[in-house]
Amino acid sequence: MADQHVGRMPDPPPAPGERPPHSAPAPGSAPAPHSALVPDLHRITGPILAAVHPGQHPAVIQSAAHLAFSLGSDLVCAYVDVTRYLRREAVDGTVEAGSIDPDAVDDDAERVAEQLRLRLGRELAPFPIGWSYTTLAGDPARALGRFAETINAALIVVGTRERGIGARLEELLTGSIAVHLTHRQHRPVVVVPLRPRSGSGPR
Repeated sequence: MADQHVGRMPDPPPAPGERPPHSAPAPGSAPAPHSALVPDLHRITGPILAAVHPGQHPAVIQSAAHLAFSLGSDLVCAYVDVTRYLRREAVDGTVEAGSIDPDAVDDDAERVAEQLRLRLGRELAPFPIGWSYTTLAGDPARALGRFAETINAALIVVGTRERGIGARLEELLTGSIAVHLTHRQHRPVVVVPLRPRSGSGPR
């Protein structure tokens, strides 16, 4: 007796107004699970840019260093001197700045920057990462955004202002650097909270 091949029975024709099986979803309908849409995945390759300043809480630079270590990235620390303005910016991101106060002494600005660099060296010594330090000038958010673009930073790390009348007045005058960064450039901004207020505490 010859072998018989039993094939799959064809699907019955759809009823009027019914979609045939295995067809594309109707316009406006929810996509099926496990859709064929694949996100544009890519690894973070740029450095981590951390905004630093004299007297800053150590938690900011430590958090930035932990991020750099976890992502296998270098850490670039940038101090924006708001008492100086940008005259010229080179291709590599280095800046030529002038003082807003004509009577100011450049040695004072250089001394502050050097003290900050030494402090960063002490705080970053335990971390097995590559790091560098640079000084910028002008408006902090604009300067950090421009520099992040120059070095192709993966993200920007900033800290909140510590509580106090002086910090609150400064934020009212200059605004939040983190907020300005989120509106003026496209890179993710990581905000490190410093001494956050508890939900039940007084305002």
